[in-house]
Amino acid sequence: MAATLAESTSFFAGRRAVGIWLLVVAAIIIGMVVIGGLTRLTGSGLSITQWDPIVGAIPPLSDAAWHDAFAKYRQIPQYVYENQGMTLDGFKAIFWWEWAHRLLGRIVGFAFAVPCLWFCWTGAIRRAEWPRMGVLFALGGLQGFIGWWMVMSGLETRVSVSQYRLAIHLGVAVILLGAILWTALEYLRSPSPPPRGEVEAPKALRVGGLALVGLVYLQMLLGALVAGLHGGLVYNTWPSMDGRVFPELDFTWTSFFEDAGLAQFDHRIGAYIVFATALVLAFRIRSTKLSAMAVNAAGLVAALAVFQVVLGIVTLVTQAPIALAAAHQLTAALLFCAAVWQAFELRLTRSAPGPGPR
Repeated sequence: MAATLAESTSFFAGRRAVGIWLLVVAAIIIGMVVIGGLTRLTGSGLSITQWDPIVGAIPPLSDAAWHDAFAKYRQIPQYVYENQGMTLDGFKAIFWWEWAHRLLGRIVGFAFAVPCLWFCWTGAIRRAEWPRMGVLFALGGLQGFIGWWMVMSGLETRVSVSQYRLAIHLGVAVILLGAILWTALEYLRSPSPPPRGEVEAPKALRVGGLALVGLVYLQMLLGALVAGLHGGLVYNTWPSMDGRVFPELDFTWTSFFEDAGLAQFDHRIGAYIVFATALVLAFRIRSTKLSAMAVNAAGLVAALAVFQVVLGIVTLVTQAPIALAAAHQLTAALLFCAAVWQAFELRLTRSAPGPGPR
């Protein structure tokens, strides 16, 4: 009996350690999203014109190496048409942003792979869960390839990366973030019977929680299109768009993805929808006898949604200064994480599991 209890305690302690590890990985991914946004805002994303996953982790260490990297940058359209005459010191300033972003990508891979192997060997991650971890690792690797594919779009004919590839790059990163966070919560939040007085979340709330995750995700993709089109620098008034309800444009179906004003309009509408959905869900959850964790998650989502809308408006009317734009992107990532947590709490299964086989 004592041996069985000790084994069960050890199993759940190991599971909790896995959950904490995954939360750390998720935090690094959020850091990558923010650094990636700063890289774009500072015009640094094309400063490294080659992709070398291993050797590329080492920055230029000599004056000759710096001049060589700068010479490669001077061959791309961004330098020719936008940064003509840039000094070596100016190049170093943009180089370090892109290098830091790529370094964080390598750190994410290392921080995931090494502990994962250890947890698999000790049994904290059961064999049945190995394929899932493999999918998460593969998704991280795919994100690296997509990042380079995005950079390639700005090396030959464009002065910046494609807004389509930028949105895909961010979209895959956010999917990876959500998948890792959900998995972490499954390890940390052991299902148990509801305490007296609590009820299961109704299906409408469970669906609503997942829908909000999807809405925040789509809103982040719209934000990537705005960023790729420099849409934050047009129509810098609110609630109107320079006195109009709709932006002025010659509409075609591609305008949704290629017109900066329409992209900004779509992003505004998306913000209103996310804001309203978050507040309605929070009100419904608080009025239902759900768990304290679900109520806390809903409160966090609502607070972040309100803050994000205010921050977005201030960022827009001040013409997107770097600090505010970066804070807006960070808050978006945090709102997405909070929405994932809320959806998880609403769908939490109540049957208690056993240790299971290794």
